[in-house]
Amino acid sequence: MLLSGLWSELVSLLVPVSSLSMRGYQGLVDGGEHIREATWESVSMMLQLGGTVIGSARCKDFREREGRLRAAHNLVKRGITNLCVIGGDGSLTGADTFRSEWSGLLNDLQKEGKITAEEAKKSSYLNIVGLVGSIDNDFCGTDMTIGTDSALHRIIEIVDAITTTAQSHQRTFVLEVMGRHCGYLALVTSLSCGADWVFIPECPPDDDWEEHLCRRLSETRTRGSRLNIIIVAEGAIDKHGKPITSEDVKNLVVKRLGYDTRVTVLGHVQRGGTPSAFDRILGSRMGVEAVMALLEGTPDTPACVVSLSGNQAVRLPLMECVQVTKDVTKAMSEKKFDEALKLRGRSFMNNWEVYKLLAHVRPPVSKTGLHTVAVMNVGAPAAGMNAAVRSTVRIGLIQGNRVLVVHDGFEGLAKGQIEEAGWSYVGGWTGQGGSKLGTKRTLPKKNLEQISANITKFNIQGLVIIGGFEAYTGGLELMEGRKQYDELCIPFVIIPATVSNNVPGSDFSVGADTALNTICTTCDRIKQSAAGTKRRVFIIETMGGYCGYLATMAGLAAGADAAYIFEEPFTIRDLQANVEHLVQKMKTTVKRGLVLRNEKCNENYTTDFIFNLYSEEGKGIFDSRKNVLGHMQQGGSPTPFDRNFATKMGAKAMNWMTGKIKESYRNGRIFANTPDSGCVLGMRKRALVFQPVTELKDQTDFEHRIPKEQWWLKLRPILKILAKYEIELDTSEHAHLEHINRKRSGEAPV
Repeated sequence: MLLSGLWSELVSLLVPVSSLSMRGYQGLVDGGEHIREATWESVSMMLQLGGTVIGSARCKDFREREGRLRAAHNLVKRGITNLCVIGGDGSLTGADTFRSEWSGLLNDLQKEGKITAEEAKKSSYLNIVGLVGSIDNDFCGTDMTIGTDSALHRIIEIVDAITTTAQSHQRTFVLEVMGRHCGYLALVTSLSCGADWVFIPECPPDDDWEEHLCRRLSETRTRGSRLNIIIVAEGAIDKHGKPITSEDVKNLVVKRLGYDTRVTVLGHVQRGGTPSAFDRILGSRMGVEAVMALLEGTPDTPACVVSLSGNQAVRLPLMECVQVTKDVTKAMSEKKFDEALKLRGRSFMNNWEVYKLLAHVRPPVSKTGLHTVAVMNVGAPAAGMNAAVRSTVRIGLIQGNRVLVVHDGFEGLAKGQIEEAGWSYVGGWTGQGGSKLGTKRTLPKKNLEQISANITKFNIQGLVIIGGFEAYTGGLELMEGRKQYDELCIPFVIIPATVSNNVPGSDFSVGADTALNTICTTCDRIKQSAAGTKRRVFIIETMGGYCGYLATMAGLAAGADAAYIFEEPFTIRDLQANVEHLVQKMKTTVKRGLVLRNEKCNENYTTDFIFNLYSEEGKGIFDSRKNVLGHMQQGGSPTPFDRNFATKMGAKAMNWMTGKIKESYRNGRIFANTPDSGCVLGMRKRALVFQPVTELKDQTDFEHRIPKEQWWLKLRPILKILAKYEIELDTSEHAHLEHINRKRSGEAPV
């Protein structure tokens, strides 16, 4: 098996013999030392490194048949018949061409006497699997390409820094981000920072965009904002195909409004830095699926690309995806922008629709005959809660509703700590961590009478609850309370928001990604420390209650040697086996260890116990250190993923709420007492879905505050394999080859 491109370490660990092509296709063509056998040690330190350690290069030779002939010769001589290509559409198109020519290339090599008939027979067919590595996220067929989330991290870090100086000096900033043919980075950045305007190539502005832009900037200043942020994709154009540059936008704002305006072109800083936790886990999952696809490949199997659909790994025909990607470029060149937008896929369109609602639709001035919806946070704080509140409030206002905010959760609802929120009330909340509304773990059951009275007093007709397991439990108590209080018969929806990611009904919770990145950053620094001192093992305790999501996913993203969780019971013999494994590891060139422990994984095998055990058993071989990360996992600015996820969840929740209120209007009042009037909004595999809280009861372990079934447990064998434990990987459940049109039709719109 040969790996050509980026992030190859994750794939190479899963096969007995792997080779690395240094500098991509150029390495295939040049052969010799450019094709090297992968060893465990050679790839063990790649996980936290950005870029591509094995190199990548644009190869003119490979574009010609003579170059591909040389590449085929080098592969045949090494007995390589499986090729995993990690790159963009150009790299993947080249791979498919190579595969289609394979038989002819072997015939030519045999005629020239460069390979024997036996060698040609052993290499009679070439399997190809593609993984998409591109920061632009410009490849059709996948929701996210490897590298995109890391690029968004770099962009948002800079946007947050610029926001501070912009507010101080009351300035307008125009930021240019990458995206020559695809506006994904610009679009998601605008959603993640609450930008006033975004220019992307797929959706050029109307002909009067100059007047519209200036009017919008003036309105935001009138409402008290001290800054304006405008995001420009480098490939931005108007409806006539004329480029719109960041300098053009700056000159327009200065000339017409006289605002102090600055331009920042981010450039290649977006390609650098440490990969995010999302990208590390995405690379790991896609790498496993790619290996499975190659091992299952036959001469009749078409070349496929492994992509991400929602939370699912899927296989799609490579050339179908390449063709659709080319169709997008063609549609834009022919100025068929609506067609280009549709071809980008449902995920891209969802982002665009939510952005347009939040940035371009004016809330109605009249407030007569409106519905009243209240928004609140419940449980422990989680990064992204404020972004969800902002989106919920503004979408509610746009739809003509009166929106109230409740301080301090159910306790505040019982005490009447409620006020009306306008458009500017939630301004600038997207990038702020914690909970601006305040949040408490108090449940509603003991205060149902006061809560009912305040629902009547403030005429609350719908409730959006943003929080963790307490929000879910509180929702169940509200449903039960309807038997006693008619005032509780109003629609409510729960948006999961907790670092623990333990809310039934959703694969992901707002805030979990931020906590995961905090843990990964800490682990990277600890590993760097250990690299200097050598022979040192760190035991790190993570949050999560009884849910092992953070420990498992952080272990996968940080390259841990073990991760102890409640869902997978362990014994003293398991601990001893882990110690022995680390003893053997210290004999290799990688002389450091990383062990994660979920805070409630075992009441007897505490962090101190495990630390003492490792210290005693490792005497003379390695030192042990421990770190309890604590509440730092709940703090910090939300990641781009959490900001975007929270914004779209808030928009979808409010859309559902408005429809449910109208549906529940009877005899001059709101009366909702059906099971589907109280729901959890969650990501399940490929779609955002509403599930009645009462239907989720049977799926819940209430004693330990976790769902009975959790999707991420299936990833734990990957963690152990990458830590070099000899275990079997269950391959009974894997992705099947689909078609790109069918994949699109299966996605639910936001």
